[in-house]
This record gives sequence, structure tokens and C-alpha cells, in this order.
Amino acid sequence: MTLKECKKEEKADREFRKKFKFEGSINVLTQMMVDPATTEKRGRGKNLPLRRGEILDVIQFTNQEQILCRNSQRR
Repeated sequence: MTLKECKKEEKADREFRKKFKFEGSINVLTQMMVDPATTEKRGRGKNLPLRRGEILDVIQFTNQEQILCRNSQRR
């Protein structure tokens, strides 16, 4: 990983913490894949845009209907 990529990841992590008021270390609990048969959805506000077959990192289970995730672009 280059220095430029490291700084970009650090910046994305800082923005993540600020946006979601997340404290502590960011640990990936598991990964999941978006259903390939689903329709693609645009992200609004704090919702992540979903693409078919995309792999997401699960960071926190917030409640039964919502999960805090990030995509491969660290959004």
C-alpha cells in the first residue's frame, strides 16, 4: 500500500467516525454480499448505495432492520 492510499483510507475513516458519531476502533465483524437479484438503490443521506453482487464490510448491527456497513470504496 502506498503512502497516498494510506492517507486516503485514514481520511475516509475520519469522515466515517464524524458522520456516524462512531467511537472506538472500526472492526469488521463479517462481510456480506448484496443479493445479485435485487434492484440497485441510490444512497440518500446516511444510506449506502447498493449494487448487485457488491461485497460489504459489516461494522455494527444497529437494530433488526439496519446494519452499519461500508463498501470497497470505504464509504
